[in-house]
Amino acid sequence: MKVLIARMNHETNTFSPVPTPLAAFGPLYGEDAYRDNRDGSTAMSAFIDLAEARGAELVTPLSAWANPSGPVHAGAYDAMCRCILEAIPGCEAIFLDLHGAMVAENSDDGEGDLLAKVRAAAPGVPIAVALDLHGNVTQTMVDNADVIFSFKTYPHVDMYETGEHAGRLLWDMIDGRIRPVMAWRILPLMTSTLRSATAAGAMRDAVDHARQAQEAGALGVSILAGFGLADIPRPCLSVVVIADGDRQQAERIAADIAARMWSQREGFVYRSEPLAHSLARAQAMALQADKPILLLDHGDNCNSGGTCDTTGVLEQALALGMDGIMAGLLCDPDAVQALALAGVGATVTLPIGNKRSLAALGMHARPLTVTGTVRAVSDGRYTIAGPTYTGKAMNMGRSAVLDIGAARIVLTSQTHEPWDLGVFESLGLDPRAARYLLLKSRMYCRPVFVPICGGLVECDSPGATTSNLAVYPFRKRVRPMYPLEDAGCDAGAAPACA
Repeated sequence: MKVLIARMNHETNTFSPVPTPLAAFGPLYGEDAYRDNRDGSTAMSAFIDLAEARGAELVTPLSAWANPSGPVHAGAYDAMCRCILEAIPGCEAIFLDLHGAMVAENSDDGEGDLLAKVRAAAPGVPIAVALDLHGNVTQTMVDNADVIFSFKTYPHVDMYETGEHAGRLLWDMIDGRIRPVMAWRILPLMTSTLRSATAAGAMRDAVDHARQAQEAGALGVSILAGFGLADIPRPCLSVVVIADGDRQQAERIAADIAARMWSQREGFVYRSEPLAHSLARAQAMALQADKPILLLDHGDNCNSGGTCDTTGVLEQALALGMDGIMAGLLCDPDAVQALALAGVGATVTLPIGNKRSLAALGMHARPLTVTGTVRAVSDGRYTIAGPTYTGKAMNMGRSAVLDIGAARIVLTSQTHEPWDLGVFESLGLDPRAARYLLLKSRMYCRPVFVPICGGLVECDSPGATTSNLAVYPFRKRVRPMYPLEDAGCDAGAAPACA
């Protein structure tokens, strides 16, 4: 049996000025795509393992993943879709590792439009899709797949398990053991990424009920927080339920969970405190702790499409007299080049950060001029030892450390999530020795940095990923949508309001 397995992942912040050309995906094709995922931790890795256990012939046309950023270039989107579509002839099953929140210059529904093309090219061929928990599910996606199943953890540590679950359901369908039917509900509720962590609050409750429904007999229940930083009609919270031939059961479970989430809607909304208050709390915590205090600059979060070059939190921390700061990752390729040319040990004065325009969001900031000593320069490569993408080789681009006295700043040539202690250790820095660790991150840093820290403070700041939704000039979204407006319906009616 010949099967197609491919990966195409991007979470699109349509308000981000960071471009997303094909090169941003580092696309791998054919045998290279297979090797990159074989024995890995992605959903595509699980698809490969399941297919090989069946003795299937594998076709792996594409493995492509890019950091969250602005809309995917039209040519890049078309090229990746074409790569998958051209591999379909002769395939008897299709397994796709997608994100669910891709927006391209020529498609507001990147995954839905791809799936519609796949279905048209392969009528009757079973299709399984693994999605990120932050997918913006659409009717087009649901109409053109047989199985949709998403992550249940954030930070995401169950990518492989998600692929394994989705893949197993499709193989059971192929073998005639099940007849999957899906129900989908979307709420008029735009969630905050900082309220989609699955270890606490309303999101944990929703995921717990999804697991309970699966234990009670549903084939699969997915809670998708959605990704709100996208100017599309419905960047919203939703639930997808798969039942075995019983559509009424699927619809009932979906409606019940959607109503419960709606009743807890305030629990999906993050209300930021003023940055000055956050930093004051951090200073108080530092007086009591013998470990670093972790400061998360979620207003410029790499993995939500931040420019990773704003300096608002750093500047205010310095103004308050905070010291012992280890900060990163600040993306400024021009500064990195200047530091590399100056060489380790050199004292330099130069402008850093605030070089990508955020004028479209009404934000205006000048580069921060600093004087410091170059402590290290590297190629930016390291290997992840932590629980997310364990063992994967990563590249921050050419990188450097600038010591300005009160702070040691890691500057990179590429936007990069601080996945691992390696972002500092690869440059000779020990993050455990800092008084404050200032990271441009929301969640993905937590599994490795929280254990070495004495406290955590979330710091909102002006940037392309601020939690203040009122900043974003939405034009396409439906109205009303909570929390920007009162959605005007009660818990029982909520699933129909969108």
